[in-house]
Amino acid sequence: MTQGFSTRALHAGAAPDPVTGSRAQPIHQTTSFVFKDAEHASKLFALQEFGNIYTRLGNPTTGALEERIANLEGGTMGVATASGHAAQLLAFHVLMEPGTKIVAAKQLYGGSINQLGHAFKKFGWRVEFVDINDGAAVEAAMDDTVRVIFSESLANPGGVVTDMAQVAAIAKKHGVVYMVDNTMASPYLCQPLQHGANIVVNSLTKFIGGHGNSIGGMLVDGGNFDWKAHADKYPTMATPQAYYNDLNFAEGFGALPLGPDGAAVDIAFAIAARAFSLRDLGPALSPFNAFMILTGCETLPLRMDKHCANATAVAEYLSGHEKVSWVQYAGLAGDKYHALAQTYCPKGAGAVFTFGLKGGHEAGVKLVEHVKLFSHLANIGDTRSLIIHPSSTTHSQLSDAQKTAAGAAPDTVRLSVGIEDAADIIADLQQALAVI
Repeated sequence: MTQGFSTRALHAGAAPDPVTGSRAQPIHQTTSFVFKDAEHASKLFALQEFGNIYTRLGNPTTGALEERIANLEGGTMGVATASGHAAQLLAFHVLMEPGTKIVAAKQLYGGSINQLGHAFKKFGWRVEFVDINDGAAVEAAMDDTVRVIFSESLANPGGVVTDMAQVAAIAKKHGVVYMVDNTMASPYLCQPLQHGANIVVNSLTKFIGGHGNSIGGMLVDGGNFDWKAHADKYPTMATPQAYYNDLNFAEGFGALPLGPDGAAVDIAFAIAARAFSLRDLGPALSPFNAFMILTGCETLPLRMDKHCANATAVAEYLSGHEKVSWVQYAGLAGDKYHALAQTYCPKGAGAVFTFGLKGGHEAGVKLVEHVKLFSHLANIGDTRSLIIHPSSTTHSQLSDAQKTAAGAAPDTVRLSVGIEDAADIIADLQQALAVI
């Protein structure tokens, strides 16, 4: 019997410790693990047997977290990383080759735009940013060098809901991977793999951990891409790799009997991301942070329901305020992304949204300086309500045109609505708006 989301958020990937009986997942704060014998060690290093070698590659605490998030996302296997950016790095590192291209949404977190548009140039990877919900624009960007289409499910900061089924159809038509950053929605509100995505990445720092105390990331293998059919595009996945005795990841890990009743499961991408990219690039998640994020994940459904209810109440209040020129929140009936939200995020449109002040840039700066309950900082997904003026902070390195395209125009303020009493959140905005 398939268990419900709340049950799996508590139990997936973890069980009472067989040695001590500890009910909470123990923190295995160790660098390395003793082998049973020489043969055991040899099999682990040759990827002929699963097990722990060194915490950079895997750890029982991080392993519990990996299993839980993969379960919640509906994927086959997860790989934990030091941050959300690290998860993206590992995923692209497996998929890309020098001279190949990423087609990415313009509607992305500013840090992702910088990562894709600048840092990745060092690897010889190119990027073309498009309006992700303009199917013709996505199609026009496709060429023989494209290896990944990348978007967010809910875009940060604008709250744009991506029509993932449309994007997935284009990716499938061209035989390329569709990767989705699900950070803003979390697997509770949205499951991109159900809508055609092949890989999901999350910043665990945000809603999954949920308490603003630990940084982490996760990539989840959807197990639904035919690597063998596209071996020419993805040589790391589907051609012999000399550094593993000519191991072919797609051949070796594409159909393992790991599913219910021994059903075949494809974990090839996750194994490549761990055994190749995580091993050699090294952005491992610490066991302590894995423990903290596991603990936060237990209350994910409860928190997300409260986040969404509060965000809706705050958005409705701001929509009627005389100093507010616009509010973009897909949870509002009149929002242009409301219909897409009903399809992709039926439980709620998330906790993060933007609004515009009639006073423009200066009004935005003044507002963030006068809130009292809200914390003015660069994060989202905390239990506490957070506020930021993206144009002068998270998106400040972008041009004005890029800021506007990313939903961070000069008049824009971003809220990450917490789980306090909604009346108190609204009262704080009310007193701060009165100062403008």
